[in-house]
Amino acid sequence: MSFAENCLICGAPLEYLARDEVMTCALCGKHEPSKTRCTAGHYVCSQCHTQGMDALTALCLAYEGRDPIPLLLQLMAQPWCHMHGPEHHVMVGAALLTAYHNAGGALDLPSALAEMLRRGRQVPGGACGFWGACGAGVSAGMFVSIATAATPLSAESWGLANTMTSRALAAIGSHGGPRCCKRDSFLAVQAAAEFCREQLGVAMDCSTPVCPHSHRNAQCLQENCPFHP
Repeated sequence: MSFAENCLICGAPLEYLARDEVMTCALCGKHEPSKTRCTAGHYVCSQCHTQGMDALTALCLAYEGRDPIPLLLQLMAQPWCHMHGPEHHVMVGAALLTAYHNAGGALDLPSALAEMLRRGRQVPGGACGFWGACGAGVSAGMFVSIATAATPLSAESWGLANTMTSRALAAIGSHGGPRCCKRDSFLAVQAAAEFCREQLGVAMDCSTPVCPHSHRNAQCLQENCPFHP
């Protein structure tokens, strides 16, 4: 089994606990509550799990396409992106912001990407199962929130951001579990591209990827996944 899917320390399978326990990160020594560890007892915090993700900004700024899918695939291929993990909670929104900007959306892209990194990092791993809101879907809502400068006191943009999240989550939920961060990210991006065209008047392109990661995922839905090769 690939370390990319299981424990980053020893490769053992991950387990999810019924309630939070205080864990010690095996890489940085930080103590924090979590429900996730490997069967050998190792815990890796989100900060260590996403070490190196700041390189995302340069990749996005160098991308000139209007289709977020090739950029998302490029980000997924980076050494700091694992099979599953909270890095996807940033990458979905970052790919969408970049394609939106390149398709003519009015946006200060460097500032928007910095905000996406800040917000996306606040959504913990496991949100899909523990919160009932996959972080990839939430990231698509963050994209609309940032693109429209929504705040809790906004009117139309507040509604747009929340509707975007609901559409992405509906697309993700319709395929059932268990989670796959790659599948859920692709579904969120496709839902966002359609929503952006309908509601924001910006027509980014959006292709359908053939997933290059299914062999790394022991829980892959295989032929029941729309992106399975």
